[in-house]
Amino acid sequence: MSTSRNASRRTLLGAALGGAAAATVGGLPGTAYAASWQQKWAPSASSAGLGAFETVEDDRADSHTSGQPHIFATGNNWRFNMHMADRDTSTDRQRQEVTGLRNGSGSNYLKWTSGQTWRVTYSMYIPSSLKATTTFTHIMQMKQPGTGTSPIVVQSLRRVNGVQTIELKLFEQDILVGRTDLAPLHDKWTDVDFQIKVGDGSAGSVRWILKSGSTTVVDASKTGVDTFLADRVRPKWGIYRSLGDTSGSLQDCYLLLTNLRGYQLV
Repeated sequence: MSTSRNASRRTLLGAALGGAAAATVGGLPGTAYAASWQQKWAPSASSAGLGAFETVEDDRADSHTSGQPHIFATGNNWRFNMHMADRDTSTDRQRQEVTGLRNGSGSNYLKWTSGQTWRVTYSMYIPSSLKATTTFTHIMQMKQPGTGTSPIVVQSLRRVNGVQTIELKLFEQDILVGRTDLAPLHDKWTDVDFQIKVGDGSAGSVRWILKSGSTTVVDASKTGVDTFLADRVRPKWGIYRSLGDTSGSLQDCYLLLTNLRGYQLV
C-alpha cells in the first residue's frame, strides 16, 4: 500500500472514530485509536480514609485544637468541618483542605503535567449553613504545589448582586467559566464533573458540569486558556474562605464529598 493510501486510510479511520487522531500503536503505522477516559483513582472513604489524598491541611495553624480533626472520613463520605474559631496561618482566612490524588501509600500520587488531560467526578453535599460570601469561599481549587502560588482554577460560592451563586473561574485570568444559583443546591447532593487540559498560554481548556439529580444545571467550558503555571497541577477540595465577608453569611458549617473518581484522557 502506498504512503498516500496509508495517509488516506488514517484520515478515514480518524473520522470514523469521531475525529480521534490516528496514531502508531505497537510500532505499526496506520493504526488508529480513539482517546478515552481511563480511571486512575477511585478511593473509598470507608477504607482509604484520608490516605486517599496527597496531603491534608487540617487546622495547620493549630488555631482550634479542640475542634480537631476538622477533616475525616465518616461512612462513605469525607467531611470538612469549619468553625468560626478556625484560623489559617494567614489569620484573615480559614482553610480546611485536602490535596492531590493518592493511590496506596508513600509517594504513589498522580501528577497532572503539561499536555495531559484529566477529569475528576464526585458528589458534594452543601448544607445551607455553608453560604456564598462577598469575598472568596473556594470549595475546589486547581493549584501548582508549593507555597505562595496563586490558584489556577477555583470553584467558589460567591454572592453576586446579593444572590448566592456557585461558579467556576480561571483565577489569574479572571475568566468566568460558568455560574448558577446556589440556593437550589443547598441541603442536597450535587454531582460534579470537572475536566482540564493542562496547557500553558492558550493551550489549556476546562469543562465544568453540575447535575442535581437528573437535571444538568451547568455545562460550561472554555478553550484557548492558560491552565499551567509550573511543575504540575494539583487539585484541592475543602473549605477555604475569607473572613472579610460583609453579608453576614459566615457561620459554623461543613462540606461532604463522596464517590471521588479521577480519570486521564489517553
